[in-house]
Amino acid sequence: MNLGAVLLAAASSFVLGGLWYSPLLFGRLWNAENGGVEQTGHPARVFGISFVFSLVAAAAFAFWLGPRPPLASALQTGLLAGLGLVATSFGINYQFAQRSFKLWLIDGGYHSVQFLLFGLVFGLWH
Repeated sequence: MNLGAVLLAAASSFVLGGLWYSPLLFGRLWNAENGGVEQTGHPARVFGISFVFSLVAAAAFAFWLGPRPPLASALQTGLLAGLGLVATSFGINYQFAQRSFKLWLIDGGYHSVQFLLFGLVFGLWH
């Protein structure tokens, strides 16, 4: 496993999340769909733990792909992981929690793009 690629993939996920959940894209709608609840956690702690989770996800995905995956295969696997595993798993939880379809689209969409980015990084890093 290439540590540089894992760090870059995790960073790409982190940057994507910052943009995805910003007021520029889906931040306002995401907050409204969550009931407008103000975030109370310390930002450094929230971002730090989130980055650790991004690192774990990137490392697990790199392990799953194996060394030197072809770009097309890495992107296809990223879509399978993001949309087919993560987003659908969120969908199950969101149904039981009575969360909105819009919220599922935002969160599931983020993870679908996140794993596509992972695939892009690992598919190009050789």
